[in-house]
Amino acid sequence: MKTLKYIFRITMVFLLLGSCTEDANDLSFIDSVVAPTEVSAVFKITQDNTGLVTITPNAVGASNYNITYGDATTEAVNVIQGESTSHIYEEGTYSVKIEAVGLSGLKSEVTKELLVSFKAPENLVVTIENDPAISKQVNVTATADFAVSFEVYFGETVENDLVIGNIGDTVNYTYQDAGTYTIRIVVMGGAIETTEYTEEFIVTAILQPLASAKAPPFRQVSDVIGVFSDKLNYEYDLSNDFFPYWDQGADWNVGEFLIDEDKILRYTGLTYQGIQLAANIDASGMEFLHIDIWTADDNNAKLSPISASTGEKAFDLDLTANQWTSFDIPLSYFTDLGLSMADIAQFKFDGAPAGGTIFVDNIYFWRAPSSYTPLLFDDFEGNGNITLWAGDQAGMDNAFVNPYVNANNFSETVLEYKDTGGQYANVQFVADGKFDLSGGKSVFSLKVYVPSTGITGAQENKISLKLQNSELGPNVWQTQTEIIKPIVLDTWQVITFDFENDDWINLNFNGIDPDPVDRLDLDKVVIQVNGENNFDNVTAYIDDFNYGTTPPADSPPFARDGFEGNGTITTWFGDSAGLNTAFANPFVDANNNSATVLEYQDTGGQYANVQFTVSPKFDLVAKSKFTLKVYVPSSGITGSQENKISLKLQNSELGPNVWQTQTEIIKPILLDTWQEITFDFVNDDWVNLNFNGIDPDPIDRTDLDKVVIQVNGENNFDNVVAYIDNFNYHN
Repeated sequence: MKTLKYIFRITMVFLLLGSCTEDANDLSFIDSVVAPTEVSAVFKITQDNTGLVTITPNAVGASNYNITYGDATTEAVNVIQGESTSHIYEEGTYSVKIEAVGLSGLKSEVTKELLVSFKAPENLVVTIENDPAISKQVNVTATADFAVSFEVYFGETVENDLVIGNIGDTVNYTYQDAGTYTIRIVVMGGAIETTEYTEEFIVTAILQPLASAKAPPFRQVSDVIGVFSDKLNYEYDLSNDFFPYWDQGADWNVGEFLIDEDKILRYTGLTYQGIQLAANIDASGMEFLHIDIWTADDNNAKLSPISASTGEKAFDLDLTANQWTSFDIPLSYFTDLGLSMADIAQFKFDGAPAGGTIFVDNIYFWRAPSSYTPLLFDDFEGNGNITLWAGDQAGMDNAFVNPYVNANNFSETVLEYKDTGGQYANVQFVADGKFDLSGGKSVFSLKVYVPSTGITGAQENKISLKLQNSELGPNVWQTQTEIIKPIVLDTWQVITFDFENDDWINLNFNGIDPDPVDRLDLDKVVIQVNGENNFDNVTAYIDDFNYGTTPPADSPPFARDGFEGNGTITTWFGDSAGLNTAFANPFVDANNNSATVLEYQDTGGQYANVQFTVSPKFDLVAKSKFTLKVYVPSSGITGSQENKISLKLQNSELGPNVWQTQTEIIKPILLDTWQEITFDFVNDDWVNLNFNGIDPDPIDRTDLDKVVIQVNGENNFDNVVAYIDNFNYHN
């Protein structure tokens, strides 16, 4: 039993000052209230052979209790939280029912056995143990015949170390200091006589961690630099020297420490100690330094990265004794102090005060995701690593022509979901291996479009993603875990299901409700639109399914246009070129079934192009790619120019001189066919126009905000007709 906790009753007073807003009367918090938990009661019997028993109920989340005494008394008595009830019993054994009632009216109950006897307690058995997981905590259990309760005097102080428990329960106490203490147990029943037990007990402190620090989250290799950890999903240099001798003196002691084969660094008698890296680390592109530290001491150590060129700067580690403390230190803390992060050669730990012990794990630099590679994906364009999709009571076509191409989804093909009244209709697949949802690998995302014209019935518009264990065959649903999200009709939208951070629902019939992140048996994904156990119709289109870590959020500027009237590009402009952004697609085919496109009409302009400007400026580190579709009919071309298309980035603030510092990528094109062209300013070859002798890499620039698209080059007077569609700026 836990030490009795008294929770004081709260009287709620509502002050009506003027008119109340809707928010002021919002009682939606009641929806999140759950039934009381940890329901119990302490019995205390007077030692005068009268049979008078005081019952003090307790629970987490209870406001009051209904106590049924278990004898001939038929009606329950109500007790407010923090108060007690007393009742006189004859000698005998009784089943006392404690029903806890929460603020919302939800109830929980337990039944406790009460033995009332006027004999002195006999056959006393006492167990006193150091808690295996909590430092300096002692647990005491007492059993005896003819006993109701027991008192434990733990011997550390005179007034504050008395704990009361029911006979057979376990009570605990945490000491300030380890050492030897006299523990006295007094066992009581209904008789005047009591039975006592006394023991000299050695209280011990736990001086090392019993469990590893939390495993680092999954990260892309480009977003992390490892220094030390057995739990990284990326490598670190094994030749780093984690215990160099820096003339610390004779008392220093170091070594590796293992917890279930997880290697941890231990620094004992810490004055100062450190890590000598095998090679300097350039962490200038990272954002944080992570480290986990455990100590049993009153120790707030210091951590100093040491730069080969600028020396060292210390960070004070505010440690909590007897638990892992995790730090993600912004590198700006060090750089603001003048420390270079481009040549980190060492790390140093200082004891504060000196002489204590720290355990160190999971040292690495990291940054927010700069790129995203899902672990499992399908774009329904023939790319992906999902082996087989199946429809269960639902029609399914995973190469269906996208009927709603627009700026929110330029894909040519999608998955069609066709529920024609199946009671449990869904689409699903089984992964090649079981999911490991730990370390941030808990996120599933997809695009979905549900046309209102394809729905019958009155079901709530929603989509659910369920994870199941395929090994259970027809019973896969019985232990599934599920996340349900609302959807909007008649639009493409991205839905994310995060089994670490979203609300999930388990179906489990063995009384266990495991957290999905802790499970290793899940390998089947089931997607269901507008719920189950109904016979309504639903048509839906699904695209760009991904599983892995949280994708980086899209950041401005946004530049998408499908020329269907819903793009993010405010104004297109034709420079010596005719322009029509709502031109009927003259070449509708399987490669582009869009109804409208941009018509580009170069009738001999020397520098003809089409262009637009965005705000804010482009950040090519965050997003470096520009993609579009283009169709150039051979019948619209004059002259002998090379068939090509270029995309140029310029600084609009230069006015008529914008071209002077532009950066450009040129790609070849085919005539008489729709094709998709991508311009990547990180990986493609680019050409700069720059007249001040500097040739900067485009990703290092922050002044670019204008896009110029040009077909078949410039400085000529030839004619070109082209059609452009599905422009997108992305990562």
